[in-house]
Amino acid sequence: MTGASAPVPTAGVAMTALGVALIRARETARPDRLYADPLAEVFLSAARPGFDAGRWAGLERLAEQYFEGRTLAVEVVDEHVRESIAAGCRQVVLLGAGLDTRAFRLDLPPDIAFFEVDLPELFDFKEPVLGAHRAHPVCSRRIVAADLCGDWERVLLERGFRADVPTAWVDEGVLGYVPRAASYTVVETATRLSAPGSRFGIGRFQVDAAAPQYRALRELVLEVPEGRPVNGLGPDGESWFAAHGWRTTFRAWDELIAPYGRPSGLRGDPAVGHVVAVRE
Repeated sequence: MTGASAPVPTAGVAMTALGVALIRARETARPDRLYADPLAEVFLSAARPGFDAGRWAGLERLAEQYFEGRTLAVEVVDEHVRESIAAGCRQVVLLGAGLDTRAFRLDLPPDIAFFEVDLPELFDFKEPVLGAHRAHPVCSRRIVAADLCGDWERVLLERGFRADVPTAWVDEGVLGYVPRAASYTVVETATRLSAPGSRFGIGRFQVDAAAPQYRALRELVLEVPEGRPVNGLGPDGESWFAAHGWRTTFRAWDELIAPYGRPSGLRGDPAVGHVVAVRE
């Protein structure tokens, strides 16, 4: 199968993977880029024929609206992965991997086991495109085709995950699309599977669900423009980790992005930032 014949994710949460790929491709094209992801454009080229002009234009408009903050968030997560590995984590589990390419583009040690968890239909598109491009990961990349609302733990273990090895857990926003009860089931599972020294990155941010860009996102991805589902860990996520054997540290968004010298719409709110939970 060639990249052009891979089934394109044109609906549902998988659409967000294409949106973030658009953002990464735009960042890669900048002379002052924070990171380089040449595979992002490869995914976009394979996906574009599956869309009509209007829907693709809507996706591009959304990516433009989210670009400033989202591209910085990509680099923040890159740093979380690097810091976790430097601290001794030998496994990375990316929850809701989408079209992520960190196993290809980061300078990771070859002995790192990098697990990508996402829906089977996402990998039905992603893997043929990577294969057609002859892309090779820098470490031991393992796909975990499973629903986070289902038995993803079993599939993760079948793919060689070891609960006795410190792990870097990454949620780059997928829990925001998972119902609250199921989101807590996900982190309970991660806690049970985490050896001491494991790390879990948690975003702390405020979302105005009534803002035009969030309405447009719901309409494009969830197709429920008026709906405001109660998803994610909510305001109690950080305290939940602290109460379940994790030590948490918070860094404000302004502090995190200061070295990059880039504008971001989130500036000025000291409650917005990134929490790192370390398993004790």
